[in-house]
Amino acid sequence: MTAVTTDRVVIVGAGLGALYAALSLAPHPVLMISPENLGEGASSAWAQGGVAAAMDDRDTPEDHARDTVIAGAGTVDAGVAQAVCKEARDHILTLTSLGTPFDRTKDGQYVMSREAAHSFARVVRVRGDQAGAEIMKALVAQVRETPSVQVMERHMATGLEVEDGRVVGVWIAGSGDDRSAPVLVKGAAHLMAGGGSGGLYALTTNPPRIRGQVIGMAARAGAVIADPEFVQFHPTAIACGEDPAPLATEALRGEGAILINKDGKRFMQGLHPDAELAPRDIVARGIYAQTQAGYRPMLDTREAIGPEILTLFPAVAEACARAGIDPVKDPIPVAAAAHYHMGGIKVDDHGRASLDGLWCCGECASTGLHGANRLASNGLLEALVYARRAAISIMAGLGKAALAPEVHLADNGTIAAPREDLVADLRRIMTDKVGVVRNGADLKDALARIYLIEFSQPKCDALANMTATATLIAAAALKREESRGAHFRSDFPQTAPTGERTEMTLAEALDIRARYAKE
Repeated sequence: MTAVTTDRVVIVGAGLGALYAALSLAPHPVLMISPENLGEGASSAWAQGGVAAAMDDRDTPEDHARDTVIAGAGTVDAGVAQAVCKEARDHILTLTSLGTPFDRTKDGQYVMSREAAHSFARVVRVRGDQAGAEIMKALVAQVRETPSVQVMERHMATGLEVEDGRVVGVWIAGSGDDRSAPVLVKGAAHLMAGGGSGGLYALTTNPPRIRGQVIGMAARAGAVIADPEFVQFHPTAIACGEDPAPLATEALRGEGAILINKDGKRFMQGLHPDAELAPRDIVARGIYAQTQAGYRPMLDTREAIGPEILTLFPAVAEACARAGIDPVKDPIPVAAAAHYHMGGIKVDDHGRASLDGLWCCGECASTGLHGANRLASNGLLEALVYARRAAISIMAGLGKAALAPEVHLADNGTIAAPREDLVADLRRIMTDKVGVVRNGADLKDALARIYLIEFSQPKCDALANMTATATLIAAAALKREESRGAHFRSDFPQTAPTGERTEMTLAEALDIRARYAKE
């Protein structure tokens, strides 16, 4: 076995949580594993809305926490929500000090947007829809200037090494098409800060590499996974044939944009009192129903925003231009697309997973904040809060910071990448069988077909990580015989009187899958 031992804390991922944790750990030496060049390919950089925080004097963290609990449909940990929302303001001020150019009024106040299910305008933004990109830009610049952080670009983790129930290392491989064989890196501590699972779906807003690998490798190592069935579908992905689908930020609806169908009729008013600003699961199902019925749902920004969409929301304007859509003159075709995974690796208040020696933050983690339906723009907030908490927890168990040599991986040969046809099949199955609207028959069929995909390339860790997460999502969805938040079962449309969180190991999910697997 090829292994490298280092005094650096190994961070898997290169998004907001990973960057913020690396800076929070300084001056303790850190090794960040980035599948792409730093700053590229992370979901954080694609986040358009911003960070939710009670920055207005008329708003309060208590109100923010209340909205979070209500949106989460009965499975939010209220204590977690209160604590996270209370910390939010401090993290906005920290990001500002690190160079994030948040939109400000003439008197220096933060410009706030209102998004779905918020009772107040509390989303701090940058140039309308550039929050994620600009926050990432500021943090990448800081990391590049921090001597304690080594970034290993174009590499990815493929698995965890566990001894006696403790994570002792991460297997790391080159991330090219003909990827290098993995090398075991044993760090001083190990923090999973990778993305979610949206790319497991054929219709998604997530970057191409975000396909459940981090959750999958933790699950394969034996970690407890919480709430895997709760996948949030963003209502307004731009339906233009791109993969991944560009996002039409929720802030557009916050500014008054409306949803219409091909006949020009609004359809959300009859589904929820808040119409277009209803919780995301309700809007997503409304759009999905219009799509299934052939009514082609569209987002109409013409009257509410008009020509200002081109300057206030540049990412949306650019995506429309690529697709030949003029949002000043025409409504934007939209579809519900896999966007955010509320579930993930179960962690405690310090970001510690069920496996000793493993911490997690960001979308791959499940903290109890999001429940069954994440409140808009709480994702980046959660990443910030738990990145810092995990860093503090890790440092508490380490000695005084000392210099550590950079890590270099020896050439260990090559391994095959996941077969493209198998990944494409997996993504279609997840969209068709485990999507916006689910039922028992489809979920059982999905489990059987995921089994066949997994064993079509049995020695590919990267594929096994994807199928592990897909199995957990489908198995937990099958087990939850009710509809709650983002999880909707057409065969069990009612919501149970009380909400319980799911906790599941991969072994338990595989037992469920085995009942339906077909040789």
